Amino acid sequence: MAGMPRIAILGMHLESNAFAPPSTAADFKRLCFLEGPAILVEARKAAPAMPLEIPGFISELDRLGFAYEPIPVLVTGAEPGGPIEQVFFEACVAQIVDGLRRGGPIDAVYLSNHGAMTATADLDPDGTLYSAIRECIGPAPFVASVDLHANLSERMIGNVDAFVSYRTNPHVDQRERGAECARHIVELLSGGRTWTSLVRLPLTPAFVSLLTGQGPYADAMAGAEARMAGDAGLMNLSVVGGFVFSDTPKNGLAVVATSRRGPDHARAEARVLAHAIWSDRRRFLRQLTPIREAIAMAQACADGRRDPTIFADTGDNPGGGGRGNTTEFLRALIDNGVTGVMYGNFVDGDLADQAHAQGCGKTFFAEFNRRDEDAFGRRFSVQARVAALTDGQVVGRRGVYGGRSLDLGPTAALEIGGLTVVVSTSRKQCADPAFFEMHGLDIGKASSVVVKSRGHFRAGFDEYFPPGRVVEVDTPGLTAPVLDRIGFRNLPRPVFPLDLDAVWP
Repeated sequence: MAGMPRIAILGMHLESNAFAPPSTAADFKRLCFLEGPAILVEARKAAPAMPLEIPGFISELDRLGFAYEPIPVLVTGAEPGGPIEQVFFEACVAQIVDGLRRGGPIDAVYLSNHGAMTATADLDPDGTLYSAIRECIGPAPFVASVDLHANLSERMIGNVDAFVSYRTNPHVDQRERGAECARHIVELLSGGRTWTSLVRLPLTPAFVSLLTGQGPYADAMAGAEARMAGDAGLMNLSVVGGFVFSDTPKNGLAVVATSRRGPDHARAEARVLAHAIWSDRRRFLRQLTPIREAIAMAQACADGRRDPTIFADTGDNPGGGGRGNTTEFLRALIDNGVTGVMYGNFVDGDLADQAHAQGCGKTFFAEFNRRDEDAFGRRFSVQARVAALTDGQVVGRRGVYGGRSLDLGPTAALEIGGLTVVVSTSRKQCADPAFFEMHGLDIGKASSVVVKSRGHFRAGFDEYFPPGRVVEVDTPGLTAPVLDRIGFRNLPRPVFPLDLDAVWP
């Protein structure tokens, strides 16, 4: 290697829900589509609008004083949604390949990737991307980081020299994982050698059982941390829970070991931890609270008979491909006259536009899902008062969105009976108190809060609601965690918990 090493920086993020509408080029360009030097500019901003692994990676190389030439190619991502349109995916891969060839010779690659992407004609586009990168760069070090909801294939793991997944759910360690990848690349460029091993289990837990604060997944993560701390030969040991709604043959909780000591060591470490997780599989079963019980709890909060509580509308999580527009829980709250409730976010750009046309303080007949009614997002109308309006620009304050620039599109806070409903234009799960606070709302004064989110809200709202005052509600939608209601077509079967008698050879 003559001169400074040339490190390519890439990113592609999409969590694909097989049952949601396809994700288009417009979806990616609306959230994040950065090319060339613009990647470095965005990464150094105080509140970047990009996956935080990239700023973490660059900052760590700076901290280490490592001299290198960055080759920024493409970083793009969309909100979780349906499979990526094949033509756009292939265009992104072609752009990455072209950038690597034009930027060559490449001495190392860092890829920030979600890992649960599907395409309209490819059930493993992440594997296709990894293979294309490896073909371009030959034996140069290739390090990838993924979300812990990734679905891993042999093509993905077989093409990397080191593999890193998030360790926290809610995801509050993206910067740290990017920094870890930077250290691995420095080691590999300094002559280090590694081997990887993937073990995938016939285990597809519902996402509500994949929290890392407590429970079986937390114990698995703790086991991985302990094994890494006790073995200098382990560069990384990742436990990747997967995203069941991608509905692919590669679905299944997976363990990936990156070893400095050889392939047998990597294989043994992955299998030891996988065995421990498999023996603990029944702890991944979870019971949710029916809507009728949740309504009674919310009424008790309003009456002062129960401490303020946060309710998760688990079936309609925009962070898992939900459309953010289901109405069953919202209508039940309205119909039962529950008061003191803050509810967010209902995704309906047409309704937000209606509110902006009316103006603050005006009362009008709000029509939910007037333009985009679907199987779960039914149309209904109700009298509402416009309490606040914003342009949707906000910097996240806590948790997964902390320190990130966000664009919700035009928003409105609507008062409907005893509820205040935040309506946004862009799909984003309600995981940060800033989504209410930007409308002048004081969460501390609410008797209860309802969020369209699966679990990331826990890291944003924990200053108000400790775990004992979190209720996961069994609601319908594209992310409903009761898996036997979902019409899966491609999952490997038998698989636990859909098949309680599933075995792992």
